[in-house]
Amino acid sequence: MMKRRTQRVDKLAQVYDEEILPLWSMRFGRMLLRHVEAPPKAMVLDVGCGTGYPALDVLRKLDDQSRIIAIDCASEMLNVARKKAADLAGRRIFFRTETVKSRLSFTADVYDVVMANDSLWELDDPPASVADFARVAKPGGLVLVTLPMRGSWGEFYDIYREVLTKHDHHDILRKLEEEEQRYPEPEDAVRWLEQAGLTDIGIETEQFELLFRSSREFFFAPVVEFGPLPGWKEVAGKGEVMQEIFWHIKEAIDAYFGDRAFSVTIKAACLHGRKPLVSTAVPKPVEAVTTAPTVVAPAAPPPLPGVAPPKDPSIDEDASTGEIEIATNEIQVVDEVIDSLATPADEPDEEDDADDVLRK
Repeated sequence: MMKRRTQRVDKLAQVYDEEILPLWSMRFGRMLLRHVEAPPKAMVLDVGCGTGYPALDVLRKLDDQSRIIAIDCASEMLNVARKKAADLAGRRIFFRTETVKSRLSFTADVYDVVMANDSLWELDDPPASVADFARVAKPGGLVLVTLPMRGSWGEFYDIYREVLTKHDHHDILRKLEEEEQRYPEPEDAVRWLEQAGLTDIGIETEQFELLFRSSREFFFAPVVEFGPLPGWKEVAGKGEVMQEIFWHIKEAIDAYFGDRAFSVTIKAACLHGRKPLVSTAVPKPVEAVTTAPTVVAPAAPPPLPGVAPPKDPSIDEDASTGEIEIATNEIQVVDEVIDSLATPADEPDEEDDADDVLRK
């Protein structure tokens, strides 16, 4: 998930629905949609909603009194989502710009469903993010995440590794291994949900292939250019060394596959778990007292900087209008606080000195 508006983010918003959504995001989203369950009058949070998929598909599964809060850090992506939502935007689904970090700006125990479709792997600390998804979920609430697993892009990594070995870039080999390990093994991803205190955990995996007619098509396909390519370049460093490495990778792809398509395997997973209805912690022994103890209400969590104290997290139905009055602080946060976050001014992208090599 890109964290600030740039010309690159604007371009992504323009090509996402045609070039990336059908090839990539929908493959993951279809798994997520199979596991979405929500009660009547549900509150749903979509983290990293992009241009509105699968949030708008989830909305069709909900009753008329349910609401979705869909957040993303790219305002241009949200503009596309609002157009797709039409008159439902601002009524049943609320799109808001928020830089997604390991701690969300929502109080605990608010949402019946918290979901993140292929946005978790881009966050700095996925286990911490999963734990925070569990924090904002209601007791009994559902947490759903999709992401690529270890082994994705394996054919490319094999060629990358071979080029580095052949040209004695052993220091870069270690960095490449670290980049590959960003993709978790299924058992590691399941452990994230366990550590977050979720129960009834399950995982669904699916494998698919992406086909490219040449190395040039591979490197400039939006699903690669706006996906893992920046991380691959960062591994190689900058300047002439990076240009040399990517030139050799390009030549190797074309030499090995010739007139055949360059096929790359993606291993996708959908993980789901529920927040327990009651705490599973073992209570500490309590000493006997002879006088009635003083009951002290638990202190409210400290407010976020610039955020008014949260309201009572409950949902009441307005008998006169039939509309839901949302008394939680999420609408307060969404409508007042997140909108107040300054949007950085447009900044030109830095010239990428590897692109000229890849275009040839």
